[in-house]
Amino acid sequence: MARPRQFDEDAVLRAVRDQFCASGYTATSLQDLMRVSGLGKGSLYAAFGDKHELFLRVLRQYVESIDHTLHELIDSAPRAIEALRSFLMMPVGDPEGVAARRGCLLANSTTELAAADPVVAAEARQAYEGMTTVLAGAVRAAQAQGDLSTSADPVETARALLAAHQGLTFMGRTGMDVETLAATARSLAAQLLPTAADRHGSRDQAH
Repeated sequence: MARPRQFDEDAVLRAVRDQFCASGYTATSLQDLMRVSGLGKGSLYAAFGDKHELFLRVLRQYVESIDHTLHELIDSAPRAIEALRSFLMMPVGDPEGVAARRGCLLANSTTELAAADPVVAAEARQAYEGMTTVLAGAVRAAQAQGDLSTSADPVETARALLAAHQGLTFMGRTGMDVETLAATARSLAAQLLPTAADRHGSRDQAH
């Protein structure tokens, strides 16, 4: 008869996720994982498998949390365009810049591993396509509400927003100050998500 686990699985996975996010996959050692999880090698491997399996478990859970956050952001916003702007500003939402410097586990792991690890590459592609689909739905809603031009392709706009979001995340990893990142995010939002007033103003200036 199997013995019940004597640890909080969610807490262990959160600690491991933070370790991978801070140090990356390659630089994280088994000793690091044992230290942050509070588990011995045998218990860690018995519960989660080897380092690669544990990383995939954490990455999939992280992607699920992103998906949940994105849906919640869109569902709770009074207007879809506000949700899209909030998504773009997420990498600079922390006034201390901690989140920006830590980056995103999905972005970090894609940069580090995707070229050499087909499983991680496939997970990343699936995650980004899922996010694109959700964002494209929000773009269509913003168009229906009259806040975005209907000439913009929803999927292309969604991919541009996702690319901008990830670009801000990468810039944050370099240690760029949060004020500069926030100014960049606002500039991207103005270009990718212009308001109706912005569009009318541009046409008036052209005439």
